[in-house]
Amino acid sequence: MAKRIIWLAVLALTLGVAAAHAAPLKIGVLAPISGSSAADGNDIVKGVKTAVEVVKAEGGIPGFDDIQVEVQDGACDPRQAVAAANKLANMKVAGVIGEYCSSATIPASEVLNEEKIPMITPASTNPKVTQRGFKYMYRMCGLDIDQAIAATKFMKDVLKAKTIYIVDDKTTYSQHLAEYVAEEAKKAGLTVVAHEHVNDGDMDYSAVLTKVKAAAPDVFYMSLQSSSSGIRMIKQYRQIGIKSAVLSQDAVYHPNFIKEAPEASQGVFFTFGYADKNAPVYKKFLDKYTALNGEPGAYSAYAFDSAYALLSAIKAAKSADPDKIRAELLKMNTQGASKIIRFAENGDSGSNYAIYKVEGDKYKEYWNPETGKMF
Repeated sequence: MAKRIIWLAVLALTLGVAAAHAAPLKIGVLAPISGSSAADGNDIVKGVKTAVEVVKAEGGIPGFDDIQVEVQDGACDPRQAVAAANKLANMKVAGVIGEYCSSATIPASEVLNEEKIPMITPASTNPKVTQRGFKYMYRMCGLDIDQAIAATKFMKDVLKAKTIYIVDDKTTYSQHLAEYVAEEAKKAGLTVVAHEHVNDGDMDYSAVLTKVKAAAPDVFYMSLQSSSSGIRMIKQYRQIGIKSAVLSQDAVYHPNFIKEAPEASQGVFFTFGYADKNAPVYKKFLDKYTALNGEPGAYSAYAFDSAYALLSAIKAAKSADPDKIRAELLKMNTQGASKIIRFAENGDSGSNYAIYKVEGDKYKEYWNPETGKMF
């Protein structure tokens, strides 16, 4: 009996020591939980948490007794994003998924890169994100310049446009994308009738839309920071009675755009990344995400892939060491939910933009810039 008591005591001590040494793996999410881009920010958080649940179901990551998600609100604001990045660094996270806005990702990444914390943005498309030589900065989504090229090809080759009118809201993302579109359009022989600016968060766009109606361009290019701004603008656009075709971009592309403007949204074209919805990994993502959260948002799959890639790299490296994580990320060549995940040395994973059209309550795949053919 005494031997059994001693054995149980040793076992308890052994388990206690093991438990003391085991620790959770922490990953951070930096996203706009508040503000005009909150819908996309919350979608990003849900995408990351979905990836964590998938990894846990697959057995977790050896060496860690749990995977914890630490969320910080960057609010698409440079100062707040920097403060949030510092908080995540102090929490000793192994990596960060975020931010949504390029204007927040760029300054936040300076903090995280200095701390050698890998950062994968699921949504920031400004080329500068990966042009600064940062060793620990990665991007899952595409680039503005590639989106602009796809948009221009579509306007010229499919819509047969000769004139376009561009409006942006002066945010880092939307203005730079609009400028790329203007440059590419001019190269393609299109006439940019005007390039106007509004303010992010404006409620009344009647002044600029009256100008658009008077100009009667072939295409109205709407480059805004969020779907909420896009909803307001497209409603007012229809009310004023403008007949030009409308082309927008990935920040406005969101289920809410159709839900909140069911009539006004009809026929609007978008550039957004093409995802093979028949791929097994997409179905795995969709089933788990839908069970946990309902319908995915625009950047849910990109966020899922970002987190899954980070966690897979940590698992393959058998370590949260940033250089070992980087080595594993650069080896990746796998089908994700949103795209084929394949990182270049600078952290980019390539662009896969396609054209979508609002028909009924869905975004329908419409035209493939790579093949030049309709879907």
